[in-house]
Amino acid sequence: MRPPRHYPPSSSVPAGGRTRPGVDGQDALGSRIRRRRTIQHERPATSDLARPPRGAGVAQHRTDDRDTGAGSTGVSVDAPATSSGTDPGPARDREPAVREFLSGLEVRDRSIDRYAAAHDASHYLLVPEAVVAPRSVEEVRSVFGGARASRRTLTFRSGGTSLSGQGVTSSVLVDTRRAFRGIRIEDDGRRVTVQPGATVRAVNTRLARHGYRLGPDPASEIACTIGGVIANNSSGMACGITENSYRTVESLLFVLPSGTVVDTALPDADARLRHREPILHAGLLELRRRLLASPDAAAEVRRQFSMKNTMGYGLNALLDFEHAVDILAHLVIGSEGTLAWVAEARFATVPLRPAIATGLLVFANLAEATAALPDLVSVGPATIELMDAASLRVAQAASDSPEAIRRLEVVDHTALLVEFQAADADQLAAALADARPVLDALQLASPVDLSSDPAERAALWHVRKGLYATVAGARSPGTTALLEDIVVPVERLLDTCTALTALFDKHGYDEAVVFGHAKDGNLHFMLTEDFGDAASLARYRAFTDDLVDLVLDQGGSLKAEHGTGRVMAPFVRRQYGDELYAMMLEIKRLADPSGMLNPGVLLADDPELYLRDIKTAPQVETEVDRCVECGYCEPVCPSKNLTLTPRQRIVLRREVERARAAGDDELVAELEQDYGYDGVDTCAVDGMCAVACPVDINTGDLVRRLRAEEPTPLLDRAWRTAAHHWEASTRVASTALTVAHTLPPSLVGAATTAARAVFGTETVPHYDAGLPAGGRTRGTSEPGESGTSLPDGAATEVVFFSACVGTMFGPEAGGIGSAEALRRLAARAGARLIVPDGIDGLCCGTPWKSKGHLHGYRDMSDRVLPALLKASGGGRLDVVCDAASCTEGLETMQHLAAESGAGLRFVDATEFAGRMLLPHLTATRRLASVAVHRTCSTAALHVDAALDAVCAFVADEVYEPDAWGCCAFAGDRGMLHPELTASATSAEALELGEREFDAYVSANRTCEIGMSRATGRPYRHVLEVLEEATRPAS
Repeated sequence: MRPPRHYPPSSSVPAGGRTRPGVDGQDALGSRIRRRRTIQHERPATSDLARPPRGAGVAQHRTDDRDTGAGSTGVSVDAPATSSGTDPGPARDREPAVREFLSGLEVRDRSIDRYAAAHDASHYLLVPEAVVAPRSVEEVRSVFGGARASRRTLTFRSGGTSLSGQGVTSSVLVDTRRAFRGIRIEDDGRRVTVQPGATVRAVNTRLARHGYRLGPDPASEIACTIGGVIANNSSGMACGITENSYRTVESLLFVLPSGTVVDTALPDADARLRHREPILHAGLLELRRRLLASPDAAAEVRRQFSMKNTMGYGLNALLDFEHAVDILAHLVIGSEGTLAWVAEARFATVPLRPAIATGLLVFANLAEATAALPDLVSVGPATIELMDAASLRVAQAASDSPEAIRRLEVVDHTALLVEFQAADADQLAAALADARPVLDALQLASPVDLSSDPAERAALWHVRKGLYATVAGARSPGTTALLEDIVVPVERLLDTCTALTALFDKHGYDEAVVFGHAKDGNLHFMLTEDFGDAASLARYRAFTDDLVDLVLDQGGSLKAEHGTGRVMAPFVRRQYGDELYAMMLEIKRLADPSGMLNPGVLLADDPELYLRDIKTAPQVETEVDRCVECGYCEPVCPSKNLTLTPRQRIVLRREVERARAAGDDELVAELEQDYGYDGVDTCAVDGMCAVACPVDINTGDLVRRLRAEEPTPLLDRAWRTAAHHWEASTRVASTALTVAHTLPPSLVGAATTAARAVFGTETVPHYDAGLPAGGRTRGTSEPGESGTSLPDGAATEVVFFSACVGTMFGPEAGGIGSAEALRRLAARAGARLIVPDGIDGLCCGTPWKSKGHLHGYRDMSDRVLPALLKASGGGRLDVVCDAASCTEGLETMQHLAAESGAGLRFVDATEFAGRMLLPHLTATRRLASVAVHRTCSTAALHVDAALDAVCAFVADEVYEPDAWGCCAFAGDRGMLHPELTASATSAEALELGEREFDAYVSANRTCEIGMSRATGRPYRHVLEVLEEATRPAS
C-alpha cells in the first residue's frame, strides 16, 4: 500500500530558501520598458526580472588574470572534457558545492530534476550537476560570477529542441524557459521584442493579429524558443538565408561571460563595448582587418555563407559589419551559447501572406524530382519541400495522413510539397497563372491539386513538419534516431542525393529517409542505429567519414540549420581550413577566455567527440517506446511549469529502467519516490500532448495505467461501489457542496486540509470558496418541448446525455446551467431531446478511467452503452452531451468497448448547437465581446470551430487568448492539486486581466470552475449565453 502523499505546491527549491509560488513580478526588460510599451507575457513572471540600469551595476572591466572556468586559460574550449554521460554524483571534487555558488537562486538538484533535464531532442545524453533557473538578467550575471569563482561551466537551454547536442551538459544547466517569456509587439507588428523562453508559435500567434510573423520558420515552431532560434541561427522551410535570424534580428541584449551587459539598441553601444571590453572590441576589429586583407579567405567565407550554413561561427559578420558591437551581435547569432547569453532580441518581422495554395507534386523517382527544381524555383513558390519514397511510406502510416499521401502506391516515388503565398486572392491567382505552364509541363506520377482549403493545407504541412519525429517514431525499439542536416549548391543536389543513397547502401542503412528544403539545396536524412555494440559505433563512424567527404567534395556545408553542436564540432576545421578555423578559436578566446560557456560545442579538438555520450532508448512501456524526445508536447502540457512535461515523464521511465539494469537500486528508489507526485499525481491526463505529438503518444495513457497499478483494494472497491450507485454518489457530492456553501469557507477549508493531512492529497479534495454549490439531479428535469419539425428534412430528435458534473457542480450564480440551456434552445429551434432511462445513474466513465479504477470503469461502461443504444434506437439518433470532456469520454468508452458500442454517434452540444440549432434561432440581444476558453476536449473532438461559431452568433468580438492552455482542472484534479490548475492557468489569466469582456464562456463545467478561480471572472457554458441571447424580445 502506498502511503498518503503530502507535497508542497512546488518541487523547486531555491538555494537560499523557498520562493513564494504564484507571486507576480516585474518585467524582465528593465529600463528598456521605460522607453517602449509594456511587454505582454506568455506566462506571468514569478519575481523581479528587471535588468540593471544602463551605465550602472554592470560588470567591471575585464582583466587578463580572471579566474578560469575550466582550469585553463586561452582557447582550450573542450575543457573540462565530458568523457561519459554518467551522473557526476551528489559530491564533486571541486568546491564550493553547487548550491553554495548558486546561493539565493532557484536550484533544482534532485535526481529527478537532473535526469529529466539531461534529455533534449538530440541523440546525446549528459546528466547535469544541477539545474538553475534565474529570473532576471541580474541573476544571470550572478550565475556567471559564481561559475567563474567555482571554476564551473554553464550551458543555457530553453526549449530543448536542438538536434546536435548543443543543449546538454554534465556541469550546470541554466533553464531560461520558465522566467523569460516576454513578448512585446512594436510598430503595429512590424517589429517584435522577445525574450529567449518564448516559443516561435507564441510569438507568431501575437503577431498574427497584426498581419505579421517572424522570418525564421523552423518545423519545430510549436516548441522551439527564441533563445534557440538565435543561438542556432535557425531558418526553416521558407525563409532561406534572407529571412533567418542573422538577417532579421535588429538588436540584441546579451550578457557576456564577464558579466558585461551589451545592449546593441543603444546609440552608443559600440563606444560602451570599447570602454567596458577593450580587448574584445579591438580583437574583433583586428579579425575583420585580417579577413579583408586575405581575398581568398574572404571569398571562401562569402561562398560558404551564400548557402544555409550553421557550421562554426558566422564569420560573414566580419565582412558584413564595420562596428565591433554589430560584429559581436551577429557572431552571437548562431554561436550555440558559446559566446554569450541572449536576454532579449528585437526582430524585424515579415508580412503574412494569407492567400495560399499548397500542393503535392509526386514524381516517379528522385532524379525527376530534382531535375524539376530549376523550373519550379523560377516561378517563385515560397517553399519546395522534398520527401523521398521512404519518407512517404512512413507518412502514409500516420493516423492523420492526408488523402493525397495515403492514395499513393509508393515505389521509388519522390514528392515535392510546394506552396505559393500572396497578399490577397488576386495576387495568388496571378502567381498560379504564371506557374501553370511549368506545372503542366512536369511529368508527374499523379495529378497535382493546389489547394487553398485550410484543412487540406494543414494536413500536408502537419506531415512535413512532423516528419522527423514520425520517421524516428517508426524505428525499431531500442534504437537511436540520428538526424543529419547538410546543404549543397542546388545544382549539385541530384548528384548529392544519388551519392547519399549509395552511402546508405554501402553502410547498410536500409531504412534511411531523405527529406528537406529542396529550394535551398538543404537535405535532412535520418538513420537509426543500435549503439549497443562496438560494431554499430564503427559503422556510424565510417559512414560519417564518408559523409564528410561527400558533402565537402560537393562544395556544401555539413550543417545547414541544426547547428554544429557536438555532432559536427570535430569537422569544423576541415570544412573551413586552418586560417578560418584559427579565427574562430580567436573569437572564442576573446569573448569567453575561460571556456565557461558550453564546452565541447561548436569547436572541439577531440576528433571523436561526436561518438561520445550517445543516448540510448531502453524499452519501457509500449505506450511511449516510440517517443523520440522531440519536445513538441511540452508547451501544451499543463504541468510544465510545476513539475514535469510529457517528454520528461517518458525519459524518467527510461532512466529508471537504465538504472535498474545497472544495478543502481538507490537511484531507482529515489526516482520512483519523487515520480509519484511529479510524474503521476500532477498529470492532468488531458491528452493535449497527443494532439501535439507527431507520433500520436498520449502520455496520459501511461499515467492512467500507472494509477491503475497503484490504487489500494479498499479505494478500488469504493469506486466500484460508486459506479453501481452513481445516482446516490452524485447527490451526496452535490449536497456536500451545497451545505459547504452555507458555512464559512475558512471552516470548510480547514476541515478538508486536516482530512488531506490524514488521508492524503490524492484522496481528499481541497475546498475553497471558488467552488460552486451543488447542482440538481438530471432525471428530475423535463425534456425540452417537442416543438415543430426542423425544415429541409433535418433530424428532429437526439438523445440528450446530460453530464453528471451538472449535478455535482451547480451553475454560476444566477445561471441556469448547460443542461437547462440546451433544453430551452432545443425547444425554440424545434428539436426534441430524448433522455435515456436511468440517466442519473449513468456517467461517461472518465472519473474511473483517469484514476485507474478499471473495474468500476468496465461496470459503468456495461450499463451506459446499452442504455444509449436503447434510447437512440440502435444508433439511429445522435447522442448529444453538454460537457465536452464527457463527450470525449463517451467516445473513448465506445472505442474501448468495440462491438458493444457499435453504431453510436456522439456529438458535443457545441457542435449540435452550431450545426442544428443556430439556423433556427434569432439573436435578440447581442454582446459586444466574449472571451472564450477552449478546452482540451474541444480540441480533441475538433469542435473548436463550432464553439467559435456559437460565440460569434451572440457577440461582435470573440476573443481567444493567445496564452490559452488546458486549465488542468481535469475532473477533480483541480481540487486534489489546486496548485496544478493555478500553474496551468496563470498565463491565460494574466492576459485576460488586461481588459474586461461582456461574457466569459467555455464548454465544460469543471473548466469553467477552473477558469473562474484563475481569473476571478464568471465563466459559464457557451450554451447559457446563447440561451440568454436568443430569448424572445418581450
